[in-house]
Amino acid sequence: MLLAHNYQRPEVQDAADFVGDSLELSLKATELNTKLVVFAGVDFMAEQVAILNPEKVVLQPEPLAKCPMAAMLTPNIVKKFREKYPKAPIVVYVNSLAEVKALSDYVVTSANAVELVSKLDADTVVFGPDRNLAEYVAEKTGKEVIPLPDFGHCPAHLAITREDVEKAKLEHPNARVLVHPECSREVRAMADYIGSTSQMLRVARELGGHEYIVATETGLLYRFSKLGVVAYPASPYAVCTDMKKITLEKVARSILEGREVIRIDPRVAERAREAVKRTFEVLGVEAPWQRS
Repeated sequence: MLLAHNYQRPEVQDAADFVGDSLELSLKATELNTKLVVFAGVDFMAEQVAILNPEKVVLQPEPLAKCPMAAMLTPNIVKKFREKYPKAPIVVYVNSLAEVKALSDYVVTSANAVELVSKLDADTVVFGPDRNLAEYVAEKTGKEVIPLPDFGHCPAHLAITREDVEKAKLEHPNARVLVHPECSREVRAMADYIGSTSQMLRVARELGGHEYIVATETGLLYRFSKLGVVAYPASPYAVCTDMKKITLEKVARSILEGREVIRIDPRVAERAREAVKRTFEVLGVEAPWQRS
């Protein structure tokens, strides 16, 4: 099965069996009766599939497709914050590497981060690696959310400025503004809706609008085009160059040659899987891989 993230090139999305966000696709893989999964996405995403599907072979077509934000949070940083805030639960974004997930208490997505943190019996939470998402969670929950590390960010989302959104609204006055929580506070303040990529697509269907300004990586616009609505980028510079490193040729080569297998230490994978499982338990949802 070929799984492709929402930010992939259009031709890669068209070739995929399933297209979605990172954890959504990882969970989809647990339902698939296949031994081989090819994941068109950056490093932490392919790792996440391997973590939740230890019995499957997971290939990443381009090993140089890495997430800059995930690289900003190392295991050593997590350990230092654990020592500094021993009583605060450590919540990490799914956009982090396997060894970091293994050291965390919970693993969340941009779609469920607010709900998870609001349900924790703690007034202070350590959250990483995206400081903008940490700030958004703090705004929505009223809790103290300490960014882990202080400088964590997504370069593609940071490229979107308030001026960009203002310009887009002047050009498209009837368009509603959808914003990813990885964007800055100034950009989030201009949103009609804030949510993950999959939530944006769902809301566009539910709201029934015909025009949207989308403040996230430009690859999502292709998904919007298939909904029959018009979507404009909040900024044409919000491009993840690592996502675009994956091409159809690289996907084909990966499948034919069986190269670029994702390998994770089983002990690390097990601890990371436990962190994801704890998250589902707090949210009151059964972990998909535990279902019969």
